Amino acid sequence: MNIKYLFLMVGCLAYATTTGAQEMKQAPIDTVFEQGEKNPYGQFFTGQTYLYRLSANDPVWNSSIANVTFEPGARTNWHTHDGGQILLVLAGEGRYQEREKPIQIIKKGDVVRIPPNIEHWHGAAPDSWMTHISIETNLPNNQAKWLEPVSDEEYH
Repeated sequence: MNIKYLFLMVGCLAYATTTGAQEMKQAPIDTVFEQGEKNPYGQFFTGQTYLYRLSANDPVWNSSIANVTFEPGARTNWHTHDGGQILLVLAGEGRYQEREKPIQIIKKGDVVRIPPNIEHWHGAAPDSWMTHISIETNLPNNQAKWLEPVSDEEYH
């Protein structure tokens, strides 16, 4: 193999690897699980979030568990879960609010238990990344119902 060709291949590979790595920001917070890819449910969020599925629903466990990472200011739309939801905050600082109630500040180590059919939203603080585990309980009949985005006025 021609040495020039070999160096060209190595250079292209290094460039492609560096370019690909820049497409997904790594959260500047320490957390246990992978950050994951850009959230495929992004149409139900304001700002950028990342999703890493830890355990998909199946007939044995009847739950779905995911690691969700929020960039500063990112948040869900208002939504409900027919079967409820539990959030385990792993890192950073976030916000949680139920409709018609005050916003709660959530931090590493907090557990948020959301009863079935309660309208709520959750996300990162304006100046902090936040990572939480989302556990959807009482599956297979737990469906998320996505509502309107949380306005900037509601968020702040």
